[in-house]
Amino acid sequence: MKEYKTATFGSGCFWCTEAIFQKLKGVLSVTPGYSGGKRENPTYDQVCSGATGHAEVIHIQYDSEIISFEDLLEVFWKTHDPTTLNRQGADVGSQYRSVIFYHDEEQKELSERYKQKLNEAGIFDKPIVTEINLFQKFYPAEKYHQDYYNNNPAQPYCSFVITPKLAKFEKIFADKLTR
Repeated sequence: MKEYKTATFGSGCFWCTEAIFQKLKGVLSVTPGYSGGKRENPTYDQVCSGATGHAEVIHIQYDSEIISFEDLLEVFWKTHDPTTLNRQGADVGSQYRSVIFYHDEEQKELSERYKQKLNEAGIFDKPIVTEINLFQKFYPAEKYHQDYYNNNPAQPYCSFVITPKLAKFEKIFADKLTR
């Protein structure tokens, strides 16, 4: 039986990141949820309070024969601002921090190397603040957060924030899309 790999990223609102990573060839599932905090089984409201220490993340199952972890990292780095501490656009708070939760030493090394190359190349005007931490535990978000963009494309946040972000993403990564 084929074994799939897992990646866990936090790069702001999980509605946005779920919608992006769902479109990649080789990505089998994307589950929004919470990771990196202390509270067991947190709720969305608890995470939004900032008191749990959790970040909004996506938990990705992928086929490494179709898409590599390096490819996922490329999408991660190019689809959010890794230089803003605890914020992405209008979303502010530690739950929106930029973070990679690595699942093994290879993911850790690749993530650190990519971050270092970006900093050395001066790709961004400010230093990258993305955390690279060992994955501990993942808590899936409540059911209404699952597949949010696809189920609510006319919702104002989706149409004004996610739709333009997806359009930009689809132009840059056209060769990696499922459709």
